[in-house]
Amino acid sequence: MSVIHPAIVSFGSINVDLTVHVDTFPKAGETKHASNYAIGLGGKGANQAAAVARLCQDSQTKTALIGRVGADDFGIFAKDTLAAFGVETSLIHTDQSQATGIALINIDAKGENCITVVGAANMAVSEIDIEKNIAHLENASVLLLQLECPLTIVTKAAAKTRSAGGQVILDPAPVPQDDLPKALWDAIDVITPNETETHRLTNILPDTPESAAQAAEKLLQKGVRAVVIKMGHRGTYWHDGTKGDFVKPFSVTAIDTVAAGDCFNAGLAVALNEGKPLPQAVRFASACGALATTKKGAADSAPTREEVGKLLNSY
Repeated sequence: MSVIHPAIVSFGSINVDLTVHVDTFPKAGETKHASNYAIGLGGKGANQAAAVARLCQDSQTKTALIGRVGADDFGIFAKDTLAAFGVETSLIHTDQSQATGIALINIDAKGENCITVVGAANMAVSEIDIEKNIAHLENASVLLLQLECPLTIVTKAAAKTRSAGGQVILDPAPVPQDDLPKALWDAIDVITPNETETHRLTNILPDTPESAAQAAEKLLQKGVRAVVIKMGHRGTYWHDGTKGDFVKPFSVTAIDTVAAGDCFNAGLAVALNEGKPLPQAVRFASACGALATTKKGAADSAPTREEVGKLLNSY
């Protein structure tokens, strides 16, 4: 049997999201009634893999996810849902001693979110997951990384793909208390922090194109090859190490921002995998992120290629 070597690999967290919609977030000691709830696939690794698969459903591009779930009903649900998106799930390890990760998500009337995550099996990801899947890491044209698994393991996964000539995209979320290790900075092709993460990494709040440019310069000095700062409703700033520019946001009606960043990164990976230059890839990714805010859910909010094309053509 031939070994599958997907072009785009996501290495990271797999959660089941328990989402409730409230008018306003509860205060300490307060009980709030929610209008509804939903159970869905989440975790930044799973979200990004699912979004890539949906964008590539009519192409030959393959995607896979490396991570862990527990030997429980949530783990079965997560793998089945990923497979339905078209993600290769054979690389996902079922951990007999850990529960599947979960995220408890509150979304208010403005579409903003407040999330509590229980990492569980995600935090048990180890070098075993790298060694078992080393061929996939070394053959990946693009590797999508996040920081919801142990930092040392993420760093080693990045180094495997980077040394083999693949591109590494890091979503530095959540940002660790201390700076990222130098070995990880050196292995990153594109880092994609949002405003809060950029502030944590550079001590600069990127609330204008000018401040974003200053923050990008500081990030480049740390060793990454390119920077893409996600500024939410303000737009996106990119710098490829030689030049930078600001991309205006797409105007959409946002109802749920939970997976906007994950869909952005998925779009960026797809575009770069297709050979698009960074400015064009960022615009494509921005459309993906914007469209994700118009739907409820995490992985379920991922847009199709047709939806992205329509939005791009309307501008």
